[in-house]
Amino acid sequence: MIKGVLLDLSGVIYVGNQVLPGTLEAIARLRDAGLPVRFLTNTTRTPKNGILRRLRAMGLSIAEDELFTPAEAACNWLAANKRSPHLLIHPDLGEDFQGLTTWDAKAVVIGDAGTGFTFDTLNAAFRSLMGGAEFLALATNRTFRDDDGELSLDAGAFVAALEFATQRKATVLGKPSTDFFSAALASMGCAAGDAVMVGDDAEMDVSGALSAGLADGVLVRTGKYLAGAETSVDPAPSAVVDDLPAAVRWIMERRG
Repeated sequence: MIKGVLLDLSGVIYVGNQVLPGTLEAIARLRDAGLPVRFLTNTTRTPKNGILRRLRAMGLSIAEDELFTPAEAACNWLAANKRSPHLLIHPDLGEDFQGLTTWDAKAVVIGDAGTGFTFDTLNAAFRSLMGGAEFLALATNRTFRDDDGELSLDAGAFVAALEFATQRKATVLGKPSTDFFSAALASMGCAAGDAVMVGDDAEMDVSGALSAGLADGVLVRTGKYLAGAETSVDPAPSAVVDDLPAAVRWIMERRG
């Protein structure tokens, strides 16, 4: 039985600054049914408070502890491992890394830096990694649906470039990290086998969740979805539906 729901944000709940039709009502239906909901995003251009403000402006009010971001996971990792960050991130995300304890040991933290990806910034991160810094990727998504409605290059290509140059693999902190999914599930006391993930990214959201042990992963045909994406991943989605309202109907039918 489904006892908890994880939802992606961009491409599932909104695109750009527009909430997708029927989304707010679908989330309200989950809550009215007593199903706990957590929101997981791989967005690394906007700080957590900015995401919360954006959602509230769209009419969706969620508690701070219902939203899970890769930057928050990175801060927890840095504190636990006593590392100071060498940041290669978007300037707007900097506020999420303020107030950290300073340590001698370093960790390169790479997110979607946008126009901040230059030879100089990538080479500085490369040199830090070659000098012994740990290697943390907030996410490795290939693309995202930008505010202009078109697909844009995400951080994954730049992570891959540094992995190639250093011959090291990054530790991924956002989706599809099992720890990322587990933290969200633990916050609502739900076992992975009783949870479902809904996302528009067949690889990171859906297949990632299934590989992390979730019972179901539902792919929606909104946001960055491209026709046939469900055929290119293993594990494959439990279902492919038009949008979040359709996903919620699928969840409620199986909940009984």
